[in-house]
Amino acid sequence: MTSIISAVGFCNATGPGDISTLDTSLKIIADTGADACEIGIYGEEIVSGGRIIEDRTQRVADIVKQYDFRKLSLHGQIVSNFMDREHLHLQKKVVRAMLELCDRLGASVLVHHCGHAQLTQGVTGADLDLMEREALFEMAEIAKGYGTRIVLENIFTTEPGQYRQTPREVAETVKAVGHDNLAALIDFSHAYIEATFKGLDFREELRAMAPVAGHLHVHDSFGLPYTMKQFYHRAEATALGIGDLHLPIGWGDIPWEEIFSELTFLPDTTLIMEIGAERFADQQPSCLERARKLADAVNQRQIA
Repeated sequence: MTSIISAVGFCNATGPGDISTLDTSLKIIADTGADACEIGIYGEEIVSGGRIIEDRTQRVADIVKQYDFRKLSLHGQIVSNFMDREHLHLQKKVVRAMLELCDRLGASVLVHHCGHAQLTQGVTGADLDLMEREALFEMAEIAKGYGTRIVLENIFTTEPGQYRQTPREVAETVKAVGHDNLAALIDFSHAYIEATFKGLDFREELRAMAPVAGHLHVHDSFGLPYTMKQFYHRAEATALGIGDLHLPIGWGDIPWEEIFSELTFLPDTTLIMEIGAERFADQQPSCLERARKLADAVNQRQIA
């Protein structure tokens, strides 16, 4: 029987783009005992105009093959956006390259952000949803050829007048596309912030996503939208509890044990903690222990 949550780990610290810190960042994760790793591949300069740069990609492959993670995922472009009509052809070129990189590096999952756009005259949310769904199906067909799964991550609204799907609507997109190589990615803090901003029931939004979710991003916050955006140091945002803080488990007020006691995800789901060692190396061991307990709670219900 395949476990519901089959691997638990961390994202790596994204470097300056010259691959110089990749090995060290992966070693830090491996040394925690984590069995999953998510590489922020978007931060390494190995794709140019949608083309893979061969010599640099080989350097990345040589580094990655030194580590024997049970599950490896790649985080695609932060700016990936299939509701970006003007740049859609470029967006798809990069995702194609990212899927090829998954194949070359042995990653079974590619993280892709859900879309957004400003609503203007003659453009509706339904139009944007359709454009995104068509692109996702096209990319899922490519992912199928590589044996890779694209996971669609829920994000939160970032500016006035922006069209952005709620977590429930991200789940509806995944269902509408209806492809085995596409699943949802629940980012719990993102869902919390969006629920606060739009006056939604946070827990109900999670319940709507869970049945189609095959990847999880875990990090803590207080679910407060960015009512302040100017901080002299990121620690000031932490002190105030404002925004997408990427805090260790327990530093915010997300009720993790309650959530994981009731949600069940797709089989072979990976739990990735977006809690970087550059800030919280001292907290990673305790976070890993707690995350494994959360995963065990889900998996034990499957057995029962």
